[in-house]
Formats: sequence, structure tokens, C-alpha cells
Amino acid sequence: MSTVRDSVLTRGARGLGALVCLLLALIGAGWIIRDLTIAQQGADVGRLWLGETPRPREFTAWATSALDPLLVLGALVVAVAALRTAVASTMVTGALLSLAAATALLRIPLVWMLGAGWLQGLDSGLMARARLTALVQLVLAVAMIVVCAAGRRPDGTGGRGAHGLQAPESAAYGVVRAVPPAGPGAPGRPFKGPAVTVAVLLGAAAIAVTGWEIHWWAQLGGDIYAKGLFGDASVFRALLQPPVHWQAVALALLALGAAAAALRRSARSRPAALTAAALLCVHGAVALAFAGHTGKLGRFAVLPVRAQLELGTAGFVAAAGLAALIAAARPGVPAAAPDADAVLAYGAAPGEVRPPHAPPPPSTLPPGW
Repeated sequence: MSTVRDSVLTRGARGLGALVCLLLALIGAGWIIRDLTIAQQGADVGRLWLGETPRPREFTAWATSALDPLLVLGALVVAVAALRTAVASTMVTGALLSLAAATALLRIPLVWMLGAGWLQGLDSGLMARARLTALVQLVLAVAMIVVCAAGRRPDGTGGRGAHGLQAPESAAYGVVRAVPPAGPGAPGRPFKGPAVTVAVLLGAAAIAVTGWEIHWWAQLGGDIYAKGLFGDASVFRALLQPPVHWQAVALALLALGAAAAALRRSARSRPAALTAAALLCVHGAVALAFAGHTGKLGRFAVLPVRAQLELGTAGFVAAAGLAALIAAARPGVPAAAPDADAVLAYGAAPGEVRPPHAPPPPSTLPPGW
């Protein structure tokens, strides 16, 4: 019988984490609604997310990118999971930490970008609201990490059965029902096959993205590449969209972290993999959609080799992200359940610890016992 002690999030921590996620979702949804109000047509926002640059109805700047609706949806899903007691604490903790990491990595460059001199031609009030949004989301990301760290308490069920019964210390007298071992790991932990699949897919996608970033750094030079990494007017498309190279590096880091966690078969690796896989899938799909809009996909055979490799990498990243998403969504190790057929003997000597509902052993053991 397992005696492994675990830690769980308290009910208050779960509720606070759900509240933080809801705030993140509301902030992101507010900016999406704002973009819909300035669009000439509602479909213009969708085209913006797919890589096109339609003109807004007013002389202003777009605010969102394809990653924003994904972050809103992810925050809502994590909020629901945190409120459901059926979801294991390790899964909730992993989901909160993964959402916090993704939010922080994608919002950090906005702090200095939205205060840069090359954006002073835009409405100062709009810029201030966008920068305040980035700062608030960073604070909320830190709050999720604090909730996960401070809201933990010992599980208190180590060495006990499903009904809180103390495990017998020997097997000498009487018969009681017992809880079988918990199986191949903690509840929610991925099985070996899906874990390896997720690790390979996310690791390969991260290496592909990183390889192209190294290529662009060598091709463009450090100064020009830094503009695409830290922000510049030449790469600016939306207020809340990180620079193109920063976004690629951030997604590669998230994918590598999730792949490493999957190799360890940590219970928290499943939400981390779901987060990284969804972001990678959207990242690759947007590149393919833009290539389809510009006609590159239709002329793939006559494109230069480098352009073919770029499109091939985008397709691979999108496919790997989708496959990893499906593999990570598979159920993990179930929680241990009482087995009606499992029995244990107890009571080698009078007064030995026994389950509360079991009859006591005789004060005098029979001859030859």
C-alpha cells in the first residue's frame, strides 16, 4: 500500500486561481471586442489574425493577434478546471503555471515596446491603455505563480486508504478491505507512450523553430535581428503582439520546457504540453494561411529552396503541434479506487493498530496460533 504523500491546492487557492484566470480572459476579450468595433467588417479581424493587414475603420492601430483569442480560451479553460474538484491538484497547478509562463513570455517585450519613441505617432491614450494591459497581465501571471506556491498543503492521505483508514502494520489476524496501490504513478501522470510522443513532437518543433532563428540571426546580422527580437517600427503589426523573433523564441522555450517535463512524465507536463502545442499549432497555421493568401502555396514547386523550407517548417510545426495536442489530451493515470476484492489480514499481537471498523483480535491467542 502506497505511503507517498502529496500536496494539494486548497479550495481558496483554486478559487483565487480561477479568479485570476477570469480576469486575464476578460482583459483579452475586451481588446478583441475593441478590434471588432474599429474594423470595417468583422471578418477583417480574422484576416488580421491570419497574417493580413486590413485597414481599420479609424486612423488607429490594431491591438490583437492570433495568439490573443487562444490565451483567452486557455484562461477560461484553466478557470473551469480550477473550480472542478474532480480535476487533480497537480493538473490545476500545472495549468496555472503554464498559463502564467505563456502570458509572461508573450507580454514582457510590450513593456518597453509600447513606450518606444517610434510609436509616438499613435494615440497616447491608446498606447497607455495597451501598456497598462501588458503590466496588469504580467502582475496576474506572477499572482498565479504565487497562488500555486502559497496555496499548497500536505494531502494528508499518505499511508491511508480511500476512506482514510490507517494501513495495517502486519498480516496476521482478521480480514479487512484495502486499497490497492495507485498504479504506475500519481493521478494525472501521463502514460509512457503519450509522454514520449509529446516529448518528441514538441522537441522537434522547438528545434525547427530555433534553427530558423539561428539562420535569421546569421543572415540578417545582430543589429537587424535585434529589431525583430526586441521591437521596431519595421516589425510592428499590433499593440499586443510581441515582435516576430521574440514570439518564435518564446514558443520554442515553452515547447522545450514541456518536452522536458513530458520526458520526466510529470503530472504537470500534460497542461504544459497542451499550452505549448496549441501555441505552436496556431503559429504554424498562421504562417501557412498567410502563404496561401499571398499565393506561395500554389507556387510551392517554383519557389526558392529557402522559401520552400520555410513553408515546410511551418507545416511541420502546425502538424506537430496538433499531434502533440491530441497526445497530451489523452487521459493520464487514474486515481486509485477501492478494490472490493482486495483484503488484508491484521493484528499480529493484542492491541496492534487495526481499522476502526474491524473487530479486535482475541486477548489470548489460541494454542498454536
